[in-house]
Amino acid sequence: MTDRNRLIEQELDALYQVSRLLNNPLTLQEKLQGVLEVLHQQADMRSGMLALREQEGDALEVCAVRRREDVLDRGPIRYEPGEGLMGAILDAGDTIVVERIADEPRFLGKLGLYDPFLPFIGAPIRVSDDEVVGVLAAQPVDGNLLGERARFMEMVANLIAQSVELLRSMEQKQRDLTAERDQLKQSLRKNYGFENIIGHTPAMLRVFELVRQVAKWNTTVLIRGESGTGKEVIANAIHYNSACAGGPFIKLNCAALPDTLLESELFGHEKGAFSGALSQRKGRFELANQGTIFLDEIGEISLSFQAKLLRVLQEGEFERVGGIQTLKVRVRIIAATNRNLEDEVEEGRFREDLYYRLNVMPINMPPLRERLEDIPELSQFLLSRISKQQGDRALEIKESAIRLLMRHDWPGNVRELENTLERAAIMSPNGVIDREAVALTGLEEELPLTPTAKPEFNTEGMDEREQVIAALEQAGWVQAKAARLLNMTPRQIAYRVRILNIKMKHI
Repeated sequence: MTDRNRLIEQELDALYQVSRLLNNPLTLQEKLQGVLEVLHQQADMRSGMLALREQEGDALEVCAVRRREDVLDRGPIRYEPGEGLMGAILDAGDTIVVERIADEPRFLGKLGLYDPFLPFIGAPIRVSDDEVVGVLAAQPVDGNLLGERARFMEMVANLIAQSVELLRSMEQKQRDLTAERDQLKQSLRKNYGFENIIGHTPAMLRVFELVRQVAKWNTTVLIRGESGTGKEVIANAIHYNSACAGGPFIKLNCAALPDTLLESELFGHEKGAFSGALSQRKGRFELANQGTIFLDEIGEISLSFQAKLLRVLQEGEFERVGGIQTLKVRVRIIAATNRNLEDEVEEGRFREDLYYRLNVMPINMPPLRERLEDIPELSQFLLSRISKQQGDRALEIKESAIRLLMRHDWPGNVRELENTLERAAIMSPNGVIDREAVALTGLEEELPLTPTAKPEFNTEGMDEREQVIAALEQAGWVQAKAARLLNMTPRQIAYRVRILNIKMKHI
């Protein structure tokens, strides 16, 4: 067999090995390093080196070196277009063959890698007719058949080009997805940060402190309060400010499903477990592994299902419907209810052991009627949200509208307030919500006075400031007494004294 035939056979075998390597599910760096190893072992091409064009610039950066990876430990090695042999290949886009490196003035020797008495071949890695993305270089063991060696290096470079283009595209997509995920996480943390829970009343300050404390631990939390008080907002704040914020946050309204569907929804089911179960399906607990599950309206589940739920809370174990395999999960439980669970336990409608398992860290949400002083700030916050829903519409609320909102007892709590403000925004063509716009929503104004209040400060035509002053005068300028005359709390009267700019007298 002639030297040329032997070389062709050797190179064909090397090309086959390179193609197999590039088709393996490896990272781009692993593939490039593997190609240099094949060149060394199968094709007698020594001191292999691969450099790729930087994605944010024109320079080449060395990314793989055969058996001298320590070269790259000193820091990145770059070649600008036209700089040295590598830069010349990048600039011209042509293969360069040098019979002896020692005779080549353009050789820079940045790597300290090459034998100066051996030949050098550098081939461009080209992804299209006019785009060179890198350079493949190596040294043949002798100076024979350099033309054949150069064509072989060009074929290897073409195989690498296809892989580089595909992997770089995939890695860029992965980076974009990662960046988008991180941005969404930051947005979620911002949206559900403590600053988005509005309130400065003592009751809400206690809630804030509990949320901050409980977010540090993996403790089970039971959020209690009337409908519309913001229990889900608190659940979000706990999760997104906790150590498991990077994990999933899965929610389920337990009142929305009957027992049969609730079991499948929470625990999942196997294929064929029941009519319509055409495939296996993971349940909410499985999806929430290493994260948080929020079980809203927990007080609505039946006694029979309570026993199944108790096992998950105690052991972290369950089986899918129709399955025999026991699954284990690590999930933080946050539950919420508007029911009085103590009464439910007393009357036998709620298991006592489940109650104690859930009630590890209770957080009680005050109704809006007990924190009317928060309405001005709440209204501004809710209006900013309504503004975005209405296409970033400019919305403004007048003090007269705020005063009317503060005279309502809000049986529907914050949810009712938000609905009222949304209706008022619709009723305000110019975006300015005044007392009349709020009244048009159907909000019933509640008289601030008790039936026994004196007529001196309930005379028809009196505005609110005059009524408050009249009540204060009758009460000897004692705010607590004036509050009782007006059927207000001391905080409410203090707020009105401030916003109505009433100068207090000291008697």
